[in-house]
Amino acid sequence: MLSDLLMWNKIGRIVTLLAERLDISGEQALDIFYTSKTNERLHDPTTLLYTFGDLYIIVDEVIREIQK
Repeated sequence: MLSDLLMWNKIGRIVTLLAERLDISGEQALDIFYTSKTNERLHDPTTLLYTFGDLYIIVDEVIREIQK
């Protein structure tokens, strides 16, 4: 599992990418991410989602979740 500092950095990069991809504010992107199931999975060490790249998480996981 990532240290708290590394996890915060990863989440920051994911939220920044999400805001850019959806053309929304950082605050909106943060709200979307923190209320997502992807965020829950990111913090679950058994899913190993934290080992995936930021772009994979944002494009394949969060945006697909939003579209459902």
